[in-house]
Amino acid sequence: MRLMLSFASLFASVMLLQLSSGGVGPLDALTGLAAGFGTAQVGVLGSAHFLGFFIGCWWAPRLMGSVGHARTYAAFTALGAIGLAAHVLVTNPAWWALFRLASGLCVAGCYTVIEAWLQAKVTNQTRGRAMGSYRVVDIVASLGAQFMIGTLASVPTYIAYNLLTIVCCASLLPLAISRAEQPATALAPRLRPALSWRISPLATLGVMVAGLSSASFRMVGPIYGQAVGLRPDQIGTFLAIYVAGGGLAQYPVGWLADKFDRRWVLIGLSVASIGTSLATIGAAQMGPLAILVAAGLVGLSTYPIYSISAAHAHDFAEDDARVELSAALMFFYALGAIAAPWGTSVLIQHFGPPALFVVLAAAHLGLVIFGFARMRARPSPAERMGYVYVPRTSFIVGRLLRRGRGAAGDS
Repeated sequence: MRLMLSFASLFASVMLLQLSSGGVGPLDALTGLAAGFGTAQVGVLGSAHFLGFFIGCWWAPRLMGSVGHARTYAAFTALGAIGLAAHVLVTNPAWWALFRLASGLCVAGCYTVIEAWLQAKVTNQTRGRAMGSYRVVDIVASLGAQFMIGTLASVPTYIAYNLLTIVCCASLLPLAISRAEQPATALAPRLRPALSWRISPLATLGVMVAGLSSASFRMVGPIYGQAVGLRPDQIGTFLAIYVAGGGLAQYPVGWLADKFDRRWVLIGLSVASIGTSLATIGAAQMGPLAILVAAGLVGLSTYPIYSISAAHAHDFAEDDARVELSAALMFFYALGAIAAPWGTSVLIQHFGPPALFVVLAAAHLGLVIFGFARMRARPSPAERMGYVYVPRTSFIVGRLLRRGRGAAGDS
């Protein structure tokens, strides 16, 4: 309890930030479609968000070095609030893409500040409990954001976006009134994308597929849900069940990943992802309940792939390369996430709603084939690190998850 109280302001900011940023994607999709946006134009909004997210991950550590944690958080929150509030000024997909770029910047920048602050406060004795609490807060707030969709979609557009703007601004308050001293600014990690490919080609492809899967489902899922006849509140539940399925999968998948060769676990998850993606296509003919169950199964099978891939990469890394490796993996995750919403929405426009899950199945089939190829290329390392759920939030998350081989308890 004392640990939770010491991090209360940070966790409160995370929760409010996630409630705001987690709601804007589905709201944009539903509002844009109602305003006459094309499917591909709605997809561009999701891609713009992840482009802003990538820029924010790179820029935020450098800005912290110039102006400090609190001012950096305030600057990125202001960008997010401007992006949200501006939606009601003009209804145009090109402008909305710019506004979503600002939202992506906000998410990446604010998470970078929060994780840097957490990293400065935790010790090896409290790291595991602090990270566990952080993950719970993040996932619960993400679920809450999806359940808000039905309410937001049922009120006038300007009220919905103003509510999200208010929540975004409110995320400033816990840090602004906290009496905790700002930590010293850590050096920004160098971004060396080639590092992850050199250490583990399979992990690099795995995080790209994870980015494609997550971004496609969360950003294009509302298009799919509307096309198969789900109501706005059911679309929110559809997205929330996906997140819940991913959260429930973390413990059993982590146990398997520590007990068996991670590559077999990764291949097994991808095979399951192919099956659940194809099952979701069939569920569209069976009514809303079947679609919601299928969404949970997709979350169970696809959500842990990033963490499994990251753990596999860290098994081959030296301790002094872990922070830069985490940044490189985030880079490739962002590449997959930037390309996916626009690409899948174009395919839906031409081939119909099932195209979303055909793309997911095809991506995971590629990962299965490459996984078998890599198993023939080299054996699994004799010493491995303990599995840990890795948030996809900032380039500096590697510092927060600092660990050595066999030191899962300190993770």
